[in-house]
Amino acid sequence: MKKYSIFILLILVLNISANAQPLTKQQQYINDSSNVSRLATVLLNNSTCYEDLRILCKTIGHRISGSEAAAKAVDWGKKTLINAGCDKVYLQPVMVPKWVRGTEEAQAILSNGQKLNLEPLGLGNAVGTSADGLQAQIIEVRNMEDLKNLGVENIRGKIVFFNHEWRQGVINPFKEYGGCVEYRWAGPSKAAQYGAVGVIIRSAGSGYDNYAHTGSMRYDTLYNKIPAMAISYLMAEQLQKLVRAKQVVKVQMYSDSHFEPDVLSYNVVGELIGADAANEIITIGGHLDSWDVGEGAHDDGAGVVQCIDVMRAYKKLGIRPRRTIRCVLFMNEENGLRGGKEYARLAKLNKEKHIVAIETDAGGSSPRGFSMTMPIEKRQKIKSWNSIFNPLGVYSFDDEGGGADISPLQQNLNTPVMELLPDPQNYFDLHHTNKDVFEEVNRRELVMGSVAMAAMVYMICEHGL
Repeated sequence: MKKYSIFILLILVLNISANAQPLTKQQQYINDSSNVSRLATVLLNNSTCYEDLRILCKTIGHRISGSEAAAKAVDWGKKTLINAGCDKVYLQPVMVPKWVRGTEEAQAILSNGQKLNLEPLGLGNAVGTSADGLQAQIIEVRNMEDLKNLGVENIRGKIVFFNHEWRQGVINPFKEYGGCVEYRWAGPSKAAQYGAVGVIIRSAGSGYDNYAHTGSMRYDTLYNKIPAMAISYLMAEQLQKLVRAKQVVKVQMYSDSHFEPDVLSYNVVGELIGADAANEIITIGGHLDSWDVGEGAHDDGAGVVQCIDVMRAYKKLGIRPRRTIRCVLFMNEENGLRGGKEYARLAKLNKEKHIVAIETDAGGSSPRGFSMTMPIEKRQKIKSWNSIFNPLGVYSFDDEGGGADISPLQQNLNTPVMELLPDPQNYFDLHHTNKDVFEEVNRRELVMGSVAMAAMVYMICEHGL
């Protein structure tokens, strides 16, 4: 009997030893492929992220930092992460700016005395005019070199019309946006350096339409703060024609945009605690705030609901992640980045180990790949998973980048960062405009973004970086 018991014990030990052997490369591929397929199936069949986005857009609406709508979005985010089944949900307090748009007008005064309404949209963080408004001659400037060549003698006391046109021949719109956004971000102070009293810019967007694009700008403290507004592509074309024909002599501007005292707000955080390496954190996130026009559907409601979707899919399938997955709904990406900065500050203070941070903040269209800022060996490891991602239509892993909210993690903790890359072709038609509404988001494309995020999180959870 004793010999028989020893024999059984020996068989059990041998079986355990055999089971402990590492999987072959083919076995690992089958296992990973099967689990990614399960995540894709449950998301495509059961995802509620489209309904989440509808509530965020239609019930709460646009949600600029410091607003009542932003506060409602925080409450919504917390409840939604709890309902998604996160192990922990909590808030990270952060003081955010409160910029108020108010009333804004701009009219071109023609040589015959008539006025043309320019239908402007003030740039984010811009100051207003005096109570009496502002009226001055207009001068067209196509680029920063023109501004320099014209000099103080030609610009002082005038309103500068930055007429820098979006180059439609650039295939990837994100590569063109950087060149155009310079005029929004820095143009007002550059013009003030030469004595300008106001600025109007051709919108930093790709659309052939009458929708002006807003977005953040920054004043250089060395120069006067002057009012700054954007006009649409079609309006810029019309103004350009009239200015060059010398039919426009002046522009009249009015705005009461202003800052109010900072407001207490929050990043919303949900966690699934890792089973094997709970101290190793994979951060995924999007930003909860938006501009005060449209509904912030693509920018960045889509990213927010996709990240929540990842957490929900893990819980629905009963997958316990090896490492901790942390979903962060950041506050104040659009006009301050204070949520991202505070998150990184706390991560450093608490000596957290972030193995990667992944952002989704480029819209809700079909996913095409991920940009990355990380050492080459880590990039190569991710690219070695091509056979997992190709069936999802995700194939691009060569671009640099990682997203604004997680950039402080990369800068301060040297965390590898990534960003989901959806199809970019219509993003800058909608971005920061009144067109960025729920109806412009396709459900299946949105959910496929959730699938791509879930697949990447799964692979890094299982295999590390």
